[in-house]
Amino acid sequence: MLTYLTVRNFAIIDQLEFTPSAGFSALTGETGAGKSIIIDAVSTLLGARADTEQIRAGSEQALIEGVFSPPKTLYAGTILPLLEEHGLAEDGQQELILTREINLKGRNTCRVNGRLVTLGLLRLIGQRLVDIHTQGEHLSLLRVRQHVDFVDRYARLQGTRLEIAAKVRRLQETRSELRDLLRDERELARRLDLLQYQVQEIDAAKLQLGEEEELTQEHRVLTNAEKLITETDALYKTLCDAEGVEGSLLDMLGEVSAGLARLSEIDPVLQEQHKNLEEVSYRLEDVAATLRSYGEGIEHNPQRLRQVEERLSLIHDLERKYGDSIEEILAFAASAVEEQDSLEHSEERTEELQGRQEQLMTEIGQLAGQLSRARREAAQSLAKSMEAELGELGMEKARFAVSIAQRENDDGVQVDGQRYAFDSTGIDQVEFVISPNVGEPLKSLSKIASGGETARLMLAMKTVLSTVDDVPVLIFDEIDAGLGGRAGAVVGRKLWALARNHQVLCVTHLPQIAAFGDDHYRVAKEVRSGRTTTSVDMLESDGRTDELAQMLGTESEATHLSAAEMRTEVERWKAAYGG
Repeated sequence: MLTYLTVRNFAIIDQLEFTPSAGFSALTGETGAGKSIIIDAVSTLLGARADTEQIRAGSEQALIEGVFSPPKTLYAGTILPLLEEHGLAEDGQQELILTREINLKGRNTCRVNGRLVTLGLLRLIGQRLVDIHTQGEHLSLLRVRQHVDFVDRYARLQGTRLEIAAKVRRLQETRSELRDLLRDERELARRLDLLQYQVQEIDAAKLQLGEEEELTQEHRVLTNAEKLITETDALYKTLCDAEGVEGSLLDMLGEVSAGLARLSEIDPVLQEQHKNLEEVSYRLEDVAATLRSYGEGIEHNPQRLRQVEERLSLIHDLERKYGDSIEEILAFAASAVEEQDSLEHSEERTEELQGRQEQLMTEIGQLAGQLSRARREAAQSLAKSMEAELGELGMEKARFAVSIAQRENDDGVQVDGQRYAFDSTGIDQVEFVISPNVGEPLKSLSKIASGGETARLMLAMKTVLSTVDDVPVLIFDEIDAGLGGRAGAVVGRKLWALARNHQVLCVTHLPQIAAFGDDHYRVAKEVRSGRTTTSVDMLESDGRTDELAQMLGTESEATHLSAAEMRTEVERWKAAYGG
């Protein structure tokens, strides 16, 4: 149940705290006081679409927070697995605190027990805690495509529905791939020829990783061969074979070294410098030997230069077509080979997909047949329950039925030897039909139900579904639209009965409904510090009578007596029915 609700800076609400009772809570108040805004706040908390316009003028953000205590069976069977899946479960924690903040920048912050979650997860948890029925939801009974959802909820067939939907989705994916494979054969042939040419061209080049860098360096050497030979020879001669009077660099270093040797015999301090010079001489000799060997190894080879240039030209040409490096060219070739293999084996893949398509069609047909039979069986029970509920809601003569039909289609799934059109819900076209008055034939509910009848039909449906739904909190916003006082009393009894197994909150304008509330809350609008705001106050005994009298019309002694009598009759009825 919802044990506590706080709303801040939402629409005209400045700050509101609300602690509804465990049973049936009636919310009343003048039009525009903010009753429906409270319901909107709960909807927003549970994941409904939020808008920055919902933030109270002058505020930076709106905050809505609700504390829920779900039944143990619901928590353990449905909510706890969700929390565990997302790492939100805490030992011994069964209370849920849902929080949602909306700021002017359009950002939404959602939390469960203080931890950030996605809006999708918040919505998923909220759907398991609260079922909100607004006046506009009456229209769902007028949308024929949604009738199948009511039947499946009543018969607990959602599991089979999900199974069929998953297989239909796989079938659509299979058919999409098949269409791609069965494209124009000439286009496939052209593509295959192109891939073969590309793979052969790259394979023929026999590219090696790192080859381009090596060839580039070799090309630099070959194009500068004469310069390298001439300059290395000059450097060598400078070091070892100078023809000048002074001799080579190594000769001069040798003389310096000999001089240092003589001096170090006189003063040992110079021995270290003599050793350093000898080491330099040895290193220069190594340099000279290397230069000589290097120069002798360089060859002016125009033929090899042409070979290197041709190879680099080939690599650059392939890079222009297939990638910016040899690595990318080879990766392109690998991808082309994979696609080529796929195209060459497309016939095998086509046969595989066609086999999968036939298997899925068979499986969908089997499941759809099971689902259809279960729906037909449940439809009779649902219709019977609906007629009983409508009888108590002042529609004793109404007949209600569930029409289930199929449409034959040669491309459909086979069920009991016949092929039918299908979608993710199966093969059935489900529609509610009704005859409100004796002697009239059953006709589409969406075409003949009046506003008041639709409201009662929806309440009857909610009552019937409540026996199978485990959602603990039911909220009704102005379900009394189109109802008169006599029907209102019946609706009040129904809501009170629903509250024996659910927490029920109802916004109403009818005193006949409000009188059945286990608790009665008055929603009022007032001006504080020049700003309009909404408040919720729980009414005690006398306050309840006064509120009911105002709802009956102009407050007078007569309406006050009528309100008191109404409350007495309601309490007498509750006592008789186990209240």
